Amino acid sequence: MIKIGPTDTTFILTGAGISAESGIPTFRDVGGLWEGWSPEKVATPEAWQADAYLVWRFYSERRKRAVEVKPNPAHYALAQLETKLQDRLFVCTQNVDPLHEQAGSRRVVHMHGELMKSRCDRCSRAAFADQQTYFDAVPRCACGGRIRPHVCWFGEFPYKMDTVFPVLENCGVFVTIGSSGRVEPAASFPLWAGSARKYYIGAEEPENAMFFDEVFIGKAGELVPKLFEV
Repeated sequence: MIKIGPTDTTFILTGAGISAESGIPTFRDVGGLWEGWSPEKVATPEAWQADAYLVWRFYSERRKRAVEVKPNPAHYALAQLETKLQDRLFVCTQNVDPLHEQAGSRRVVHMHGELMKSRCDRCSRAAFADQQTYFDAVPRCACGGRIRPHVCWFGEFPYKMDTVFPVLENCGVFVTIGSSGRVEPAASFPLWAGSARKYYIGAEEPENAMFFDEVFIGKAGELVPKLFEV
């Protein structure tokens, strides 16, 4: 069990594994998101400059996939945990899909952006909700700039780290769900969590397993609903 005390702030990091159980492929797996696509050609600032139309084709397909999947029991369990802990629960996700929100979570930080949002690559216009798929042309902002997916690409710094780190450094319980432990800076989150009690939940042991006090191996959809004790 993962016991959460009456004063504990709980930091939860979710990765691709939790969404994979809903049918969203992880990008490194055989048959996964990047099969047939080179990340250098569709998921870097250089790719955007070289062929913005190709980038939008790729992300348009991702949007089409995302609207076809639904949250799984792990997403719903975290939303229920939020109703109990309120602002003592902090969910940070590496995923760009909206499954946490669809399950009812209201305070989720997307450190790698959000697939269903876009922003201008030139002006300071805030990211905006956008579910369109762009197959004909690259959309333009009123300022003349190009509209790009609001997604953190390889070579870009993750979003909202100024919000994430203070909570991470002061939490009492740290839990990772379905993250491989390969991608920085998230792979080092257990270290930054300091003296917090640290747990991992996922189908496979992560590469940073040595940083956790306890590792629970299994499907998140089966484990998350029954592991937390408040």
